[in-house]
Amino acid sequence: VQLQASGGGLMQPGGSRRLSCAASGIIFSSSTMGWFRQAPGKEREMIASISARGSTSYADSVKGRFTISRDNAKYTLYLQMNSLKPEDTAVYYCGAWYSSTWSWGQGTLVTVSS
Repeated sequence: VQLQASGGGLMQPGGSRRLSCAASGIIFSSSTMGWFRQAPGKEREMIASISARGSTSYADSVKGRFTISRDNAKYTLYLQMNSLKPEDTAVYYCGAWYSSTWSWGQGTLVTVSS
């Protein structure tokens, strides 16, 4: 499984950004995918997931602000982030549920600061 997240950077509070994740080595259309993040000094946490059929779920901390989506033809996972807050600062990873466990690739750093 190879997963490469991109799209991070420095953003102002209240801003928006879309993260992307290119996947390979899996049957993407059949895979449950997720976005995770790890803030400094904290454990990695799942913030959004999307099933193969498109059902989504979100952590309370991002519900109503973030949207997860997928393009099966492009083997790409997205995370639209709106109304960003300083507490959203973290390294963001995409994950694939594969062989009964989550696999992650390289993350992308999101920094929200004025």
